[in-house]
Amino acid sequence: MKKDFAGIIPPVVTPLTAGRELDREGLERLLEHIISGGVHGLFILGTTGEGPALGEKLQHDMIRESMRIVRNRLPVLVGVSAAAFADSAALAEFARRNGCTGVVAAPPCYFCLGDAELLDYYQALARTVRLPLFVYNMPGMTKSYLKPALVRRIAEIPGVRGYKDSSGNMVDFHEVLLALKDRPDFSIFIGPEELLGEAVLMGADGGVSGGANLNPRLFVRMYQAAGDGNLTEMRECQREIYAQRRLYGLGKFQSSMIKGLKSALRQCGICEDYLSAPFNHFEPDCAGEVAAILKNLHLSPDAGSADPS
Repeated sequence: MKKDFAGIIPPVVTPLTAGRELDREGLERLLEHIISGGVHGLFILGTTGEGPALGEKLQHDMIRESMRIVRNRLPVLVGVSAAAFADSAALAEFARRNGCTGVVAAPPCYFCLGDAELLDYYQALARTVRLPLFVYNMPGMTKSYLKPALVRRIAEIPGVRGYKDSSGNMVDFHEVLLALKDRPDFSIFIGPEELLGEAVLMGADGGVSGGANLNPRLFVRMYQAAGDGNLTEMRECQREIYAQRRLYGLGKFQSSMIKGLKSALRQCGICEDYLSAPFNHFEPDCAGEVAAILKNLHLSPDAGSADPS
């Protein structure tokens, strides 16, 4: 049975201008580039999209403009993660009113929550949100870890339709896969892109792969190869994914992952590389390293292809 939510659903970066306004032209180029790569959905305002750091006006602009550009061609999920329950609920309602397909919520950040509190949180959010709700395990950003036993309980809540895991803990991820393998209405996605092939091969429904902003066809190829059990193709895709991941290791800070991706997109002529305040884009030396990586990957105009896909 084909699930409603499956495949490659990139966490879309949020293109910004130098004045930290939404770069509407860049967003249109980016979304058309991603869609042309054969992806199966879009996830806006996630971690890669700097969602929690943007503020209400930019979040609303990103939702409205994305829906205008996409024109119902693909499902659009919206990140509603916030420290305050009321903020998550209000953003989810704005997403619903603007025609979005579903919402994605990590646990509230700042305060650490116990399992009982996390269960209460998702129960309350599911009662409030009138869209399919996806649970997002992102302990590196939230300080709360959703253990497999808790994920199983949250999955029983009416309205909860899926799970995205960005913990990198594959033992626990496999436990969730096994526990929920008979739920045709519940989709399970892997976050870290280097784990995409293994996850899909073992039964995951797809990946939320940040690198698909730059090279969507690569991640679609990996998803298809893993679904077909084509190990030869998977190995080749894995080699390319790891080569592209070098973009995330440049610079000194955790924000370098987004900086590297945005710098690559700028150099490919897709959108600008500005980040939300207080973050800055790469200095010239790191930007030069990005250019070298892109040339090696045959993704840059200098390498003979102005289209990274």
